[in-house]
Amino acid sequence: MKLRDNLRRLLVRVYARRVEGHLDHAQVPKHIGVIVDGNRRWAKAAGGTTAEGHQAGAEKIEEFLGWCAETDVEVVTLWLLSTDNLDRPQEELVPLLGIIEGVVNSLAADGRWRLHHVGTTDRLPDGMLRTLKEAEEATAGNTGILVNVAIGYGGRQEIVDAVRSVLQEASEKGRTLDEVAETIDVDLIGRHLYTGDQPDPDLVIRTSGEQRLSGFMLWQTAHSEYYFCEVFWPAFRKVDFLRALRDYAARHRRFGG
Repeated sequence: MKLRDNLRRLLVRVYARRVEGHLDHAQVPKHIGVIVDGNRRWAKAAGGTTAEGHQAGAEKIEEFLGWCAETDVEVVTLWLLSTDNLDRPQEELVPLLGIIEGVVNSLAADGRWRLHHVGTTDRLPDGMLRTLKEAEEATAGNTGILVNVAIGYGGRQEIVDAVRSVLQEASEKGRTLDEVAETIDVDLIGRHLYTGDQPDPDLVIRTSGEQRLSGFMLWQTAHSEYYFCEVFWPAFRKVDFLRALRDYAARHRRFGG
């Protein structure tokens, strides 16, 4: 059994190198969004606890970012905690928040990535908000990949917050509602999103076999390509990542045309 497993791992590495060798870096997506999914199911299949599943998923993140750095990706958005997740039982939510804080601190300490929080701040604990603020400030001067950590994130809530921001800005300038209505367009709303100054995702990867966005970056993914992978996030391998890039490069992007 051990010999068979070693042989299988060797074949996967050889295959991954082959796929990577044929990868056209000019066709690599510049912004990848990732719906990190399957931690709990991976843990259940392995006979572990939910917390162990989340921890295994957390440990996969730095490995994933390393693969992205090797292939010239510039922006990565990781959906780590949705607004719906905040309604989970405290016995599951509290350990999950601790694991996510650990991820943020680890990424900040790495020295390569620039961190940016995307999501609501209203429902996050004060400790999490401090961690996110400190991580953003500590990594602002880094030159590596811009990593959006989507924590307390919901696509509908983001659009609501963007519209609210537009109205607040207009109010501060003394504009009437009629004046605001005349100026609202796609670009204005886009500039007030959590990722307002960033390019939209070229590719969205979702692990665990689910084939839906679940509200992930509803506005920004209007023209994104999607790649749904059967494997659970903690078991996501470099070869799975390279397959996603190969699949993306093979598509002809028409941007709705």
